[in-house]
Amino acid sequence: MSDRAALLKGIRVWLALFVVCLVLSGATAFPLVHELRWTEGALRALSVPRYLPGLMEWISRVRDGLDTVDAKYPFVLYGTDWLAFAHLVIAVAFYGPYRDPVRNIWVVEFGMIACAGIIPLALVCGPVRGIPFWWSLIDMSFGVFGVLPLYVVRQKIRRLERMSPAGVSG
Repeated sequence: MSDRAALLKGIRVWLALFVVCLVLSGATAFPLVHELRWTEGALRALSVPRYLPGLMEWISRVRDGLDTVDAKYPFVLYGTDWLAFAHLVIAVAFYGPYRDPVRNIWVVEFGMIACAGIIPLALVCGPVRGIPFWWSLIDMSFGVFGVLPLYVVRQKIRRLERMSPAGVSG
């Protein structure tokens, strides 16, 4: 396998990993009510309330809120459906760099900017919405862990670009 082919394969593996994580993240936003009920039950079964009472209180509070919204105002959950849909649509955009990395490096850079945007969003909106700071740190970790594979992909695309003849991409 040539260096160029190996580099292209590496780019595609990293992109596939990123897309799978993005799709899973989006897909979990659809069944939030059921997920929180299951999570709360699983945490109780694992004795989490004894060791991490703050986490358990937060999960129970969120589950109670979602149950109330689901019972009285289910249309509010439509917003999380759109959140899930947005994740799936963004994931589709990464087909561009998968197919032609050099020409579509901008999609990877867009993803990196979006990951960076998670941090100010969590820092500003978290306190406004009454989110505990430690939970905002978890939310911000999605931006940090999301940007890492995209950074690797961007570096690999830049190397691929340097290997390609002028005017020829992916």
